[in-house]
Amino acid sequence: MTTTSTEARQPTNEGRRFSPEQVRSVAPALEQYTQDRLYSDVWNRPGLSSRDRSLVTLAALIARGEAPELTQYADLAIESGVTPAEISEVITHLAYYSGWGKAMAAVGPVGEVFAKRGIEADQLPAIRPDPLPLDEKAEAQRAARVGEQFNTVAPGLVQYTTDYLFRDLWLRPDLKPRDRSLVTVAALISVGQVEQITYHLNRAMDSGLTEEQASEVITHLAFYAGWPNAMSALPVAKGVFEKRRN
Repeated sequence: MTTTSTEARQPTNEGRRFSPEQVRSVAPALEQYTQDRLYSDVWNRPGLSSRDRSLVTLAALIARGEAPELTQYADLAIESGVTPAEISEVITHLAYYSGWGKAMAAVGPVGEVFAKRGIEADQLPAIRPDPLPLDEKAEAQRAARVGEQFNTVAPGLVQYTTDYLFRDLWLRPDLKPRDRSLVTVAALISVGQVEQITYHLNRAMDSGLTEEQASEVITHLAFYAGWPNAMSALPVAKGVFEKRRN
C-alpha cells in the first residue's frame, strides 16, 4: 500500500489479528457485519476523515487495553496520513490518561509496524522538544480552580497535573492541540469516564474540532468501545453543544 493522506481509507483484511475465515468459523454474522457495517459503512461516513478515525481508533484500543489490534490500525493510520511521530505522541499522551501499562502494551504492536516500514528514531519526537506557547492566563485559571477544589485532598496530584500535564505533555509539538484533545476525548468515552468529557470536549472544540466531527467521534466509538459507552457520552456532548450554541 502507498501512503496517500488525501484519499479515504478504510480497514482491510490485511494485517488483521484473525482472518475472515477464522472469524467465520466462530461467528459468521460478526464477520459479515465487520465487512458490511464497520469497514464499508462506518469508515466511509463523511463527517470525519479517515485520518481522524484512525486517531480515534488508536486511542480507543490503547485506552481499553486492546493492544493486539494496534498492528492493523497503526498501519492503517500511517496509510491515512498520521505520521509515526503523531502515533508515538498518542501513546505517550495516553500513558497519562489511560495508564502506563496500557501505553507500554502498545509499544510491541506499534513497534512491529514501525520496523516493517523502516521507521527509525529520527522520525520520532524528541524527548524534550521546544514546547508550544502556553496560554498563561487560561492555565492559571485552570490551576487555581483545581487547586481550590482538591489541594486539601491530594496536593501532589494537583501539582503534577500542572507541572506534568498542562505545562509539559499538552505543550509537546508533535501532536497538534486539536488532535491531542481528540484522542483524549476518544479515550475518555471509550472507558466511560463521562465526568471528564465536558472539559476536554470543550477544549477540543476550542482547538478546532467541529460539532459534526465530535458527533461522528461518538458514533464511531459505538463500534470500537460499545454502545453503552457511546450512549453514556451523548448527554454530556449534548450539554456541551447546547451551551456553546447559546
